[in-house]
Amino acid sequence: MCQRCNYTEMLNDRGIDPTPNRIKIMEVIGNNPAPIAARDILATLKRTDTINRVTVYRILDLLVEKGLIDRLSSGGRRLVYGLSPNENHPPHPHFQCKSCGALQCLQPDSISMNIEDIQRTFAGEIQNVEIRISGICRNCIRSRQAMKHKTDKK
Repeated sequence: MCQRCNYTEMLNDRGIDPTPNRIKIMEVIGNNPAPIAARDILATLKRTDTINRVTVYRILDLLVEKGLIDRLSSGGRRLVYGLSPNENHPPHPHFQCKSCGALQCLQPDSISMNIEDIQRTFAGEIQNVEIRISGICRNCIRSRQAMKHKTDKK
């Protein structure tokens, strides 16, 4: 669990009853170092609790609607969830591996952007900014190098 976040208070602040399942889902998302898929949230919860898939999806929809978590596309039809920016978690870019599809959080200050500059040149209202960088992750590079090393030995 993020030691800085009080999930009960966060839920109360958004007018959401802090039920045990809602708090547990927030904890699973907050514990994860990268955005996490609903099926992985469910699998994590099922290790210690009895909760069904529909309940998890309904809670995720509510938390997204109330702005506590973000729903991100990780390519194709796969969606992942992460904490929405808040006082303890500033907005940050993500890196997506083109090989394995993994989505990773990057440091908030790794890319700078001035929203005011964009807003001055855009006639609409900007409500959300998502920055995603793509390439090949370290694990996939290592795997490729290991495979190449194996074939070179033959």
